[in-house]
Amino acid sequence: MRGRALCRSLVLTAIALALWDASVFGSDEAVLKPRVPVDQLQEAKTWRNPLPVTEAMIEKGKQLFQGKAFCATCHGRDGKGLGVDIEQGTLKGPLPRDFTDKDWQAARTDGELFWILKNGSKGTAMAKFIPLVLTEEEAWEVLLYVRSFGKNQDRPQAERQP
Repeated sequence: MRGRALCRSLVLTAIALALWDASVFGSDEAVLKPRVPVDQLQEAKTWRNPLPVTEAMIEKGKQLFQGKAFCATCHGRDGKGLGVDIEQGTLKGPLPRDFTDKDWQAARTDGELFWILKNGSKGTAMAKFIPLVLTEEEAWEVLLYVRSFGKNQDRPQAERQP
């Protein structure tokens, strides 16, 4: 009887830890892990958005995000990664990124995000968008809008001007 109680206690502890772990990391435990391959990451981090951060440019990015680029389909109009057309369990890999996550915003550079728009993200449903759907300039505009979900429209710490 004592063995069963211990076993039950261990199972309950494991369940509690799993629930705690999921609540800390959300749906994607590797949210801060780069999706650019290691051998290309340093180069991608050097790429900078050439467009100015202005309301007009962010608005262009918003129009593309919600229209031509159909980003909102997966990432949602609010950028939280739960688009209206997503049915639970239908996506390959992790859920789409939550662009409102400030830790994620700070961890990823514009160059990394541009690389993903150009190459897709292996192991996820994120396909290549440049040049099939977006021009390079349009991709940079979309990224200006993606950055606006971070509650401030600054670029990540790694890209701020001194």
